[in-house]
Amino acid sequence: MRALTWHGKHDVRMDTVPDPKIVNPRDAIIKITSTAICGSDLRLYDSMIPSMEKGDILGHEFMGEVVETGPSSTLQKGQRVVVPFVIACGKCFHCEKQQFSGCENSNPAETQDLGEIAYGTAMTGLFGYSHMTGGYAGGQAEYVRVPYSDVGPIVIPDGLEDDKVLFLSDILPTGWMAAENCQIEPGDTVAVWGCGPVGLFAIQSALIQGAHKVIAIDHHPHRLDLAASMGAQVINYHDVKVREALMAMTGGIGPDACIDAVGMESHGFSFDNVVDAVKVATRLGTDRAHVLREVLMACRTGGRVSIPGVYGGMGDKIPIGALMEKGLQIRTGQTHVHKYLRPLLDLIGEGVIDTTFLISHRLPLESAPDGYKMFKENQNEVTKVVLKPDWRKEAA
Repeated sequence: MRALTWHGKHDVRMDTVPDPKIVNPRDAIIKITSTAICGSDLRLYDSMIPSMEKGDILGHEFMGEVVETGPSSTLQKGQRVVVPFVIACGKCFHCEKQQFSGCENSNPAETQDLGEIAYGTAMTGLFGYSHMTGGYAGGQAEYVRVPYSDVGPIVIPDGLEDDKVLFLSDILPTGWMAAENCQIEPGDTVAVWGCGPVGLFAIQSALIQGAHKVIAIDHHPHRLDLAASMGAQVINYHDVKVREALMAMTGGIGPDACIDAVGMESHGFSFDNVVDAVKVATRLGTDRAHVLREVLMACRTGGRVSIPGVYGGMGDKIPIGALMEKGLQIRTGQTHVHKYLRPLLDLIGEGVIDTTFLISHRLPLESAPDGYKMFKENQNEVTKVVLKPDWRKEAA
């Protein structure tokens, strides 16, 4: 089959690789009909994530048709399914608590050490995202093996095309959980840093969950326009001092809840971010934590902080005093995708949630290397790239 493989920094290639096979009784093989490039994939593209190996198949946002099942799978051939990016067994301590991104069994023992060293516990298995997360082949391919297929994939009813449901695989549940972690109350103002795909879905979710006002913070004009079209008030951080602007917009109190949808790659020319960038470039640090610092300083006393943005290592100069003295609550973590699939699918079917606005480009799978380069170099106009294995390259 054809698949997108990793070969080093800014080097991803379409290769012919062996077709996946059933390995365990709970496996299924999926023929991919749609797959997407995630912002997190750019961290692999930039070679920021350790334990990648040449030839690894990328991609963790995908859906398709079931073509083969193991004897213990509950899926049937011909069903259309969306597959969560998190691989979860459904039976361990964390899965039984619906903390699926903490699954203890999906990351094989031989690939657990790095996570245990870095984070104090092994990471859960993820599709197409390094050997630290299990070394599973991803879905930017013609076919993929799905472990624990009796737990993860959700069957899509006829009448809902791929573009409407594809993002159930990752970014829609991530945005929804980010808003849910804010514990939104009537009258709340929620501030969202970052208007990328997760940030935009967090804005949409916060409004659906009852936020009185959502304030979106970014610097890309098109992304700010998308946020405004959803009902958010917007701040371009190039034009104002963000904390001062937020205070002015909230009567001097600050937002009730803040969402850091940026994570470890903050942009901007603030002093702390420049220092972070130097540390990252010289291997003296791993994360640029400017947004997290700004969030902790801007959130109102007694407020809530939600962090769906990914942090991967160490950050310093965190205003821990503000966190304690203001009595802030913090919730974060990889998304428990399985928990949200059914309710979000229902909201999509009812027309409450739209996801198609996010798609800026549709390309054949063979054009995936071009899609990565385009997404990396033009994040204002490129909001989401969806890849279609059945398309010929000439049709792009």
